[in-house]
Amino acid sequence: MSTPSASSASAKAPTKSERRLPTDLGRRLALPAAWLVLIVIFSIQLPDTFATSANWSSMLSTQAVFLILTLGLIIPLTSGDIDLSLAYTLTFSSVLVGVLNVNQGWPLIPSILAAVAACGVIGLVNGLAATYGKIDPIIVTLGMGSFTYGLTLMISEQTTIAGISSALTDWTVGKQLLGIPLEFFYALAAVAIVWYVFEFTSLGRRMLIVGRGREVARLSGLRVDRVRIGGLFAASIVAGIAGVLYAGTSGSADPTSGPSFLLPAFAGAFLGMTTILPGRFNAWGTLVATYFLATGITGLQLLGGENYVQQLFYGAALIIAVGLSQITKRKSGGDKVGSAA
Repeated sequence: MSTPSASSASAKAPTKSERRLPTDLGRRLALPAAWLVLIVIFSIQLPDTFATSANWSSMLSTQAVFLILTLGLIIPLTSGDIDLSLAYTLTFSSVLVGVLNVNQGWPLIPSILAAVAACGVIGLVNGLAATYGKIDPIIVTLGMGSFTYGLTLMISEQTTIAGISSALTDWTVGKQLLGIPLEFFYALAAVAIVWYVFEFTSLGRRMLIVGRGREVARLSGLRVDRVRIGGLFAASIVAGIAGVLYAGTSGSADPTSGPSFLLPAFAGAFLGMTTILPGRFNAWGTLVATYFLATGITGLQLLGGENYVQQLFYGAALIIAVGLSQITKRKSGGDKVGSAA
């Protein structure tokens, strides 16, 4: 029979989950807290340039394309596939909109639909080659990215296509809500959609199971190849939509801009994996990571940093983010990205 004091001590002893709660909360909120600190530092240092509504409106808008592209990237990453073609798919989409609308005289809406559909074909080829062709998705998407880049240069004749319908520009950066271009709110809607699919649908759960272990998923009766094809297809569709917004941002399409999108997208995806839902690629973590990186680069550039600061920052962020994401996944019991490949 236990004494009252012993029973009292036992009742007050924290459980394992209770002891782990502060640590888990700290891991979830570490990056948002670091982002807030970064904002405070740059706002103190640069009150007349960084801490202005004009700067924040511009930053939220200009990063919307990167955010949507990164959301596309985390779809196949969740099911264990790495897609290296998405940045080139984005550029192809923007250029195809320009070619059809400006050079061929197509109306804007059919031009957009054709561009996004063409991007879907790219994703479908990636998926079929990676599954039924049994080719490593890194090799498939690297080759497809190079092919798409060459196709982009060919149809554009290696020149920037200007004069895309002003309606596209109006509905991306021309119109504003709360002083922020609509482009940002499209990205916010995309975040909400991806979050909902990942967290509240059977499709999201199947993708996560496939990413954690394909053989286990097959034994559980999941159609693994179908999930992987769907992930790569959806990623290319999202990249195509990002390309349309990119064309609307400036009213033109630069065929050589593709490579500049690749590094930021991967940095944002892996850094986002360390926050909100540590150990998993997640939509809200991707949003925080994208704007954390944008805040750091914008602040450094306003302080007088050269153009190469952006590449240094993204490169270092990607290395650190991948390292942190692997540590986080081990602590949360997850598998490494691509371990099921």
